[in-house]
Amino acid sequence: MICRSRISGRAVAYQVFYRLPLPVRRRLVRLTVPKYIVGAVTLVRDTEAEGTGRLLLLRQPPGRGWTLPAGLLQKREAPVLGACRELYEETGIRLSPHDLTPAVPNAVVHDKGWVDVVFTAAVPASTTTLRVDGAEVFEAAWHPLDALPRLTWPTARLLGYFDIGPLAGQFPPALPDRQP
Repeated sequence: MICRSRISGRAVAYQVFYRLPLPVRRRLVRLTVPKYIVGAVTLVRDTEAEGTGRLLLLRQPPGRGWTLPAGLLQKREAPVLGACRELYEETGIRLSPHDLTPAVPNAVVHDKGWVDVVFTAAVPASTTTLRVDGAEVFEAAWHPLDALPRLTWPTARLLGYFDIGPLAGQFPPALPDRQP
């Protein structure tokens, strides 16, 4: 049972909070809630691939593993637009936001305060020209889903949420049976 003085104290706090000017309330919320870095990721599949399919992966500095086309959102940028922008900047593939489909799950919340908003797309590899700049991305290539190259840990973990790669089936972690 909740103590009556605690209920009334909370009620008074909410009344005071909602009487504050909107800019002050926003500032208070920004100071007290967790902060997240938000990125957009695109899983690009080859529409012409046989068998399990192929996925577009990138080798980026320092080059120790392969990653997905992804990047941080700019201030006030819609996630789907950020995914299109990053895909074009890193691979030369220009897609419309209507060509991207929200993945399931669409948002993956990681430890350490970042969130990836994930989209899927499908393009024909034989007619899609890949362009990399050699600075941000060393190489872009199509890889069979059943024979992926060495992935970076964050990429392997993210793909695990979609039952792809070496960590397939291990993510997301099991949810507890009861509320805390």
